Amino acid sequence: MERLFFMLELQSSLNDATNGNSWEQGVTKNGKKIDWYRCIYMEAFELIDSYPWKHWKSIDAKVDRENIKIETVDIWHFVLSEAIKEARLKEVDLKTLAENIQSKEYFQNFLKGQKSTIGDIYREVEIVEALITSSILRVDMDKLMERFFDVAKVAKLDFDELYTLYLGKNILNRFRQDYGYKDGTYIKIWNGVEDNVVLREILEREPNIAPNQLYLRLENIYNSLQS
Repeated sequence: MERLFFMLELQSSLNDATNGNSWEQGVTKNGKKIDWYRCIYMEAFELIDSYPWKHWKSIDAKVDRENIKIETVDIWHFVLSEAIKEARLKEVDLKTLAENIQSKEYFQNFLKGQKSTIGDIYREVEIVEALITSSILRVDMDKLMERFFDVAKVAKLDFDELYTLYLGKNILNRFRQDYGYKDGTYIKIWNGVEDNVVLREILEREPNIAPNQLYLRLENIYNSLQS
């Protein structure tokens, strides 16, 4: 449960820093409305574009499995945020929230590493669409979580990789905010590739890198773009 609790703490902290300490009321410190369900389904639509589903375009294209993992982790940020919002409004602490999530059968199955073996990209897309439908319909948190872990299995993620990629993306999101993401001055393409790709390459080389070291690594690369 420690790693799940840690992810909840990190997400709560990121949301506090980015959106203000009362973001669970549904509005940022800048007066922008927050809708985590919309964030989930819009991110899921992006995930679908990692599949070569278009019958009229790039018919020989391959599934971008690595980007599917990144997009799934992005969705996880928003699922965690909605869970934390609901918990705060009910005055449930994060430790109890982590215990509640861990007690669910869908989470226990995910911990066992039961990845999907479907292999049919159209069926996989349908599973992502089930998450989209659930988020559009604003189902309860248990059902939303269950649909998310269905997608995580399709993405070939296990809990260890979800945790590692989440930590990495959390640090990248903090870095983006620190370097002007909100006001539009942040540079997302680094030497011809998106910062997500740079992050993935660092984590592949150094899977056990500490969060503060990862931040410094990103900072060094980013600053070199400005020189």
